[in-house]
Amino acid sequence: MNLRTTALQWPVLRQLRGGDPQALGAAAQSRHSADLRPRTETAQKVVKSICPYCAVGCGQNVYVEDGRVTQIEGDPDSPVSRGRLCPKGSASKQLVTGPSRQFQVKYRRPHGAEWEDLDLETAMDMISDRVIKTRRETWQDEAEGKRVNRTMGIASLGGATLDNEENYLMKKLYSAMGAIQIENQARI
Repeated sequence: MNLRTTALQWPVLRQLRGGDPQALGAAAQSRHSADLRPRTETAQKVVKSICPYCAVGCGQNVYVEDGRVTQIEGDPDSPVSRGRLCPKGSASKQLVTGPSRQFQVKYRRPHGAEWEDLDLETAMDMISDRVIKTRRETWQDEAEGKRVNRTMGIASLGGATLDNEENYLMKKLYSAMGAIQIENQARI
């Protein structure tokens, strides 16, 4: 490349000499940016979805290639979010493809230093045994002379990755068990 060719590569000179004085087209493009392609270009299908992080229900377009999620973006057709996503929604691809996602139940015994893998059935049995035991040990029929039918030994704090339907079911489950301390932080 000679000096003249190199000088023409400078964005300001391309802008002034190339008929693009506002740098809205070719003058703003480098060789590198000209080679860039959208992450969604090779997707074989787009699946409409809803962000799972809170109760707003922002629309998402999930781009799929070879059965794998390749990108998640806001859905411009959504009347709720009109194509916009908050930082949590923008990062929701990590729920599916994040390298730290666990596919095995992990358990650390009391006073243990290491995590061990458990099969799902064993983990569910451990949880149900502990819930039944706690409910039985902490159940109150009456408090201060009034009928309460509750347990103060079980509480629930839902997370932001729970949607409205999951929070509804959790509320029903915990209420049926007699828990009264039920809350979720899925607020904006």
